[in-house]
Amino acid sequence: MPQFRAPFLEIVVPNRCSWPGNDKDYIRYHDEEWGIPVTEDRRLFECLCLEGQQAGLSWITVLRKRDRYRKCFFNFKIKRCAQLTDEYVDALLLDEGLIRSRPKLLSIRLNARKTLAIQSEFGSFHKYIWGFTLGSTAKTIFEDQSEIPTTTATSQRMAADLKKRGFKFVGPKICYAYMQAIGMVNDHITSCFRFKELHDEKANR
Repeated sequence: MPQFRAPFLEIVVPNRCSWPGNDKDYIRYHDEEWGIPVTEDRRLFECLCLEGQQAGLSWITVLRKRDRYRKCFFNFKIKRCAQLTDEYVDALLLDEGLIRSRPKLLSIRLNARKTLAIQSEFGSFHKYIWGFTLGSTAKTIFEDQSEIPTTTATSQRMAADLKKRGFKFVGPKICYAYMQAIGMVNDHITSCFRFKELHDEKANR
């Protein structure tokens, strides 16, 4: 009796940016989140806070702690974060699931209060933040990861204005990483499958 052999199935691995490497968490973040435009104030606030927690560290360190941050900071509800007490923040310093830096943890409360002020002035944090790119994703075209800058004139303006308003952990590099994460720029390299997908999604909006 002849043996049955299952047909050979070729597994196609999509081309993507090199920075996620083979890390499953990084790949998932790259494929499903990074560069997708974010417009909800709570999520914009969360992303800014987490980018600030990254200062001096790698993003994967923060990404793996993100769920714990969400739990400890009430899912980054802006008004709730603005009301945190010193005692509560000090207690969080004992939590190994967080980056245990008092200035960084306190910055979440401070930045929440400053975000509320911006909402009052501009109507929404979204309107303020996206105003730096006139409300749309800035056009960038990079063929290689090495071409992508760590700061731009726009991120420098954003950092300067946020600092003037009293925000902490918002330097030009952090602001550019923030812009990349929330889709203010599409910094997927041109050979990455997400570059075209995000470009097409923008065209169809």
